[in-house]
Amino acid sequence: SLPAKLINGGIAGLIGVTCVFPIDLAKTRLQNQQNGQRMYTSLSDCLIKTIRSEGYFGMYRGAAVNLTLVTPEKAIKLAANDFFRHHLSKDGKPLTLLKEMLAGCGAGTCQVIVTTPMEMLKIQLQDAGRIEAQKKLMAAQAQIPSSPAAAAAQPAAETRPTATQITRELLRSKGIAGLYKGLGATLLRDVPFSIVYFPLFANLNKLGQKDPNVKAPFYVSFLSGCVAGSTAAVAVNPCDVIKTRLQSLQRGVNEDTYSGILDCTRKIWQREGPTAFFKGAYCRALVIAPLFGIAQVVYFVGIAEFLLDMLPKRQA
Repeated sequence: SLPAKLINGGIAGLIGVTCVFPIDLAKTRLQNQQNGQRMYTSLSDCLIKTIRSEGYFGMYRGAAVNLTLVTPEKAIKLAANDFFRHHLSKDGKPLTLLKEMLAGCGAGTCQVIVTTPMEMLKIQLQDAGRIEAQKKLMAAQAQIPSSPAAAAAQPAAETRPTATQITRELLRSKGIAGLYKGLGATLLRDVPFSIVYFPLFANLNKLGQKDPNVKAPFYVSFLSGCVAGSTAAVAVNPCDVIKTRLQSLQRGVNEDTYSGILDCTRKIWQREGPTAFFKGAYCRALVIAPLFGIAQVVYFVGIAEFLLDMLPKRQA
């Protein structure tokens, strides 16, 4: 049933995001840093420096936004894929690869309704610590005097904005369109991702089914989700780098600004080289693999059906 699918998708998203969010934060920071002002050298270096400067919970900056909106996002994504697969199938015959890709395309297109504002807000909160650390480093390199007078002349530390404050400011200055900055880049990432992910998962999961009418074991669904998710994540990482750069409202010192997808692509290629399009690729694979592995296990095991069956049934 549709309610069960929505509940399963939501629970899957909540569990997955909670497990992998620190890696996602590292991915955002690695993708946003540009040549000349590199704060972090690797995933582990980013996480260690984040804990030292911002504490353990600094790794979960922006998690509240993700946890709030990931439920409708994952629910829409998984339920939409099932919806399109159902309507593209005829007489119960297996879907062709092309139809599986079309179903994935439809799911990816539907989910950006929630994904774009969620990613927009999350990126601002995740990257705020990197920008603040960069400013402190630049100040230290400038050897600012430590006298009381000089200290008094320093501006007070900036208060990091909350998701609510960012949302209000964007709505006030740009309207609803402000929350959908980078919509084109999000589509450019999520549609190809779903085109690759869903058919690959379906076919890998099918290998673990002894009977077409019986669900595959949970570990098969988990491994299928991990393999399909990491493959699709690396394949579309260049689009994810472009999306992250376009959706970042704050820039570090001497970092480029971009007017659109083509301008961003050109500047990254010319100033950072083609390898820059794969910044954070292994982080993204580490995020997406367990995220979608967990999502597919929850979704296919059917926790929601169990919960719904426990509700009091109406008397006939």
